[in-house]
Amino acid sequence: MNDFQEKIVAIVPAAGIGSRMGADVPKQYLKVAGKPILSLTLQVLLTHPGIDRVIVALHPQDSYFSSLPEARHPKLLSVVGGEERADSVLACLNRVDGDDWAMVHDAARPCLTHGDIDKLIDSRGLFPQGAILASPVRDTMKRGNKQGKIEQTVCREQLWHALTPQLFPVVSLRDNLAKSLKMKVNITDEASAMEWAGIAPGLVTGRADNIKITHPDDLRLAELFLSQGE
Repeated sequence: MNDFQEKIVAIVPAAGIGSRMGADVPKQYLKVAGKPILSLTLQVLLTHPGIDRVIVALHPQDSYFSSLPEARHPKLLSVVGGEERADSVLACLNRVDGDDWAMVHDAARPCLTHGDIDKLIDSRGLFPQGAILASPVRDTMKRGNKQGKIEQTVCREQLWHALTPQLFPVVSLRDNLAKSLKMKVNITDEASAMEWAGIAPGLVTGRADNIKITHPDDLRLAELFLSQGE
């Protein structure tokens, strides 16, 4: 890995409820392979030697997190999140030193590997303003219209699926997130806040099995990927 002195702090926004899953509990607490999704995600981050600590943002009324074994890990800190993802990330960033790097990862991506984390950390020399894990688009892409019909075929060359983690210097990410929120910019991930500020984050090719669990079918797919990685 690159010989950087700055610490890396992993940030996990986990204050959402995941309504598209149609479950009785928040999505991050549904089980995959017998374990809560958030537990699996935190385990990957907490056991990586390059990550100094992990900060997770929780819903103010979260009644599940304290039962996870990871909740008592010495490297982990929990904070109260906000209404939107960006608000939760900012709440975490406010607990991080300015010289550090922030590695923001979705709570519902439990299939992340240490190998992909290594690649992202190593990219700091090539992309000093930050980078994200991403996967090249392989399928033919179609743009639809409001009538549910194909409007055009979109060239897939140079198109990427944005994944997480996304790694940025703390001060830069914190400032650009705060400014973009104040301007009511639609921020869907950390990279979009940096792009809004005129920064072009790097693209680091990550594994396509680093899926985000969004729909019920994703639970079975994630279990399959995790079993193959054992």
